[in-house]
Amino acid sequence: MKSVLIIGLGRFGTYMAKKFTALGNHVMALDTDEEKVNEILPFVTTAQIGDATKESVLESIGVDNFDLCVVSVGENFQSSLETTSLLKELGAKYVLSRACTEIQAKFLLKNGADNVVYAEKEMAERLAVKYSANNIFDYIQLTPEYAIFEIPTPKSWAGKTIRDKGVRAKYNLNILAIKRGSNLTPLPSADYVFNASERLIVMCKRADIDKMVH
Repeated sequence: MKSVLIIGLGRFGTYMAKKFTALGNHVMALDTDEEKVNEILPFVTTAQIGDATKESVLESIGVDNFDLCVVSVGENFQSSLETTSLLKELGAKYVLSRACTEIQAKFLLKNGADNVVYAEKEMAERLAVKYSANNIFDYIQLTPEYAIFEIPTPKSWAGKTIRDKGVRAKYNLNILAIKRGSNLTPLPSADYVFNASERLIVMCKRADIDKMVH
């Protein structure tokens, strides 16, 4: 369980606040808009009206007590930059700031952000990969080279074991799990027998997955 401060209750900040709470964390939300604060109250531990660009506001909250501070003021970059910088100056342990462009990300990282998230960019890339191929159900980018893919089990693999197919040696795939409906079998052994109705959760290079799904 972590203590999380969410600053800015636009769509991104609101989703983050609700999800962190659902995962069992203590969440405090902060926004200048009273209506947004009132709307989020049922979904978080506490919420407060305030301007995060003012040092006195952040000092009164005690930002150094939070495990994570999320700056989701994406629409007003100046405010996002000022808030990020103030948080670090006041001793915030870890600051995650939202950016809309690479230039914004560079400024945020230079001014206190420990990490930056491109909400729209990352979602757009994920959807583009997912829908550019007929047989990719989901996708998570790990590095510029490697990603995690959810793909159907090739029909020719049905009834064969992971060892029989030599998955890693022949296809450069690491099978992280087998998915059947809502059931997940993590890290299957080499003797696992493939079923055509299942999906595979694999880690590999994009070039290697393209050979399988096209």
